[in-house]
Amino acid sequence: MSSTPISPPAAHPLRLLGILSVLMGFAAISTDFYLPAMPTMSQALQAPGGEMAWTISGYLVGFSFSQLIWGPVSDHYGRRLPIALGLVLFTLGSAGCALADSITTLIAFRILQAIGACANVVIARAMVRDLYHGHRAAQMLSTLMTVTAITPLLAPLIGGQILAFWGWRAIFVSLVCVGIIMLGSLIFLPETLPKRTEQSHSVLHAFSHYAHLIRRPRLIGYAGAGGCYYAGTFAYISGSPFAYISYHHASSLLYALLFGMGIIGIMTANMINARLVRTWGSDRLLVMGTIISVLVSLWLMIDVWTDFGGIWGMFLPLFLFVAMAGFIVANSLSGALHDDPGHAGTVSAMTGAVHYGSGIIGSGMVGLLTDGTPRPMATTIGVGSLLSLAFLLLIRQDRKD
Repeated sequence: MSSTPISPPAAHPLRLLGILSVLMGFAAISTDFYLPAMPTMSQALQAPGGEMAWTISGYLVGFSFSQLIWGPVSDHYGRRLPIALGLVLFTLGSAGCALADSITTLIAFRILQAIGACANVVIARAMVRDLYHGHRAAQMLSTLMTVTAITPLLAPLIGGQILAFWGWRAIFVSLVCVGIIMLGSLIFLPETLPKRTEQSHSVLHAFSHYAHLIRRPRLIGYAGAGGCYYAGTFAYISGSPFAYISYHHASSLLYALLFGMGIIGIMTANMINARLVRTWGSDRLLVMGTIISVLVSLWLMIDVWTDFGGIWGMFLPLFLFVAMAGFIVANSLSGALHDDPGHAGTVSAMTGAVHYGSGIIGSGMVGLLTDGTPRPMATTIGVGSLLSLAFLLLIRQDRKD
């Protein structure tokens, strides 16, 4: 289906940037819209807070493992068709969530929603690698993530307003509309996979490449470092509504504002990363971000376990931890994609599966250990940060970025 790929200086670079940014933001769109509604949904569906956390874990199950299919398929058949199929599944899953009458049904449709959403995320990352190389790829990923970060910044605020005026089901109806709009935008999205790459191997060969990837310690180091950070991030996403709203009695509006501040931190760190990556190197910035995440997560654990500073004692280290995504995510992805441009979709899929698979563990632990306090969230974040730093030992520092 593919034709000759576009080059970075395309005729409409801003339009392409905008479409890729939204596609990469589908993971955040799918979850952050309904975060302020989780306590309300818990009451409406008669599901305890721990069970509501499984709506995020269930989403991560679908998102993580279906990437392993979308990546090789996009390496063989091109980028546009799998994205279109993913958008259809996302739209159907969102409609199912809007109609759900039990927590079990909601989780099932969240999984379908995730299977569709992950096609957009994993393939959009591969498209960046189709177009850019080396430190320029890391720079572009940081730029795209800065733009993408606007979505989780606004999503809880918009979701909170939709909740207040029309109820929680309307939040998922709005996601149906997003899916339909993005399907229409695909007429402006060019194919970026070179035709010769699509036809060089069978699709089964593309899947078999996973066996080669898991034997590369450097790749495992990048994927594991990012994955353990994601475990902490999704512990934050699934635990923060109850930590702020239920435990500290914050309003849904205040929660949305505090959550949005973390997104501003990510955007700021991404902009700094894009400026420094050429001179500092992506590996050095990755290590720096990981070390800072360890220090602030230990600070968070102390404040939460002693209740020092109340809501603000919890917010400050959480803000700094979340902001480190600007240094950890783009650089770990760029490092993983660097050495195998011919299988960018497969590498992106495996790395994403590790990231979001770790997120399953992070959000699942919050649900499993829930005790009505922020302690399970803080502890999971601390353990994830330490493991992230440990995985960096697998990365040799002799490559020039």
